[in-house]
Amino acid sequence: MHAQLVLFDGFDPLDVIAPYEVLYAGGLASGGAVTVELVSAEGPREVVSGIGGLTLRATAHLAPERADLVLVPGAAGRVGEADAEPADGENAGGTGDATADGSIRPVLARAAETALPRLLKAAMDDARVTVATVCGGSLVLALAGLLEGRRATTHHQGTDLLEAAGVTAVAARVVDDGNLVTGAGVTSGLDLGLYLLEREIGPQVAHAVEQLFAHERRGVVWSDRGPAPVAL
Repeated sequence: MHAQLVLFDGFDPLDVIAPYEVLYAGGLASGGAVTVELVSAEGPREVVSGIGGLTLRATAHLAPERADLVLVPGAAGRVGEADAEPADGENAGGTGDATADGSIRPVLARAAETALPRLLKAAMDDARVTVATVCGGSLVLALAGLLEGRRATTHHQGTDLLEAAGVTAVAARVVDDGNLVTGAGVTSGLDLGLYLLEREIGPQVAHAVEQLFAHERRGVVWSDRGPAPVAL
């Protein structure tokens, strides 16, 4: 499984780094069955996050035709302004993203003006590719009109935006909707990465990585299988 993790200006670093480490470790534990790279719509470049000016390097173009998995992070903070005071309602501590307040909307709007939505549409249209998101990454897709009628989760502060875009928002840590797998709050990137390893490679590899990181996954992965529950 070849995974491309997408960087765009203003991305939330933990949304990227947590699943990157999980998937990379999965590659080691599986003898190379998983490979991971950081990509951007523009190709190789330094990409500035929305928290403290932290910068990661994309080493290649986002190219869904080369990927089995495309993972989209959420946005956070003010792009490249390490010392800026956060706006009212904006992420101040770097522990969450994808709210509708502060400077998140402009960050998402800037991403929407790049080639990113077109490339993500190509990924969504390719039945061979799984598209995954962490936290506000599902909002990137939803605001591009790519998730209408789908089931997904996001940071709890972004639920209204999902629903306004025609998405059925599910209050779960991880939601499996076939070729779309979404994670909720920012730390869900760990759980999402481990679930993807379990689903695509196998539970023994996922368990080995879970033990390596001393992280016990939280919650049930929601999917549209089995009987619907009666009211509790």
